[in-house]
Amino acid sequence: MSFLRNVAFGTIWGPFPVVVWVGLATYVLLLLTGALAGLKRQINALRRVPVAVHRGLAVAALLFATFHLVLGLSAYV
Repeated sequence: MSFLRNVAFGTIWGPFPVVVWVGLATYVLLLLTGALAGLKRQINALRRVPVAVHRGLAVAALLFATFHLVLGLSAYV
């Protein structure tokens, strides 16, 4: 677990720890997933986007959120 702790709280990609960047990526994926579902009625171009894209974004968000959780919990284990 010390390896995960070092990765999670190390500043590899700039001024913020990796756990923050993964959390921001998760939030962006969740926003994209919700926006795609919510804006399909208002924007005609989004009506052609298949449901598989929405599901893929949701799966990616779940994977990122799980990785974010593991990185966050590595500080306590």
